[in-house]
Amino acid sequence: MESQIKETEVSIYPDGRMTTKSAAAYLGLSVKTLAMKRCLGTGPKFIRQGRIFYYKDDLDEWIRNCPKVTSTAMCNCLTN
Repeated sequence: MESQIKETEVSIYPDGRMTTKSAAAYLGLSVKTLAMKRCLGTGPKFIRQGRIFYYKDDLDEWIRNCPKVTSTAMCNCLTN
């Protein structure tokens, strides 16, 4: 079976900010999952300027800081 990769457009403002939709696409998460992580305090850093924005550097840092695991029984970075 051939694997398909879905391309999604990610828009980044000149100062590095992304909307929630772009940040979710960049991380490979749904907008709802990212919102849940924001409410639980388990997601990446964000700012509120009328709307929610994420900085690309903060998203990259959050990805880098997720523990690398060998079993889904130990994986809680993307599920919590």
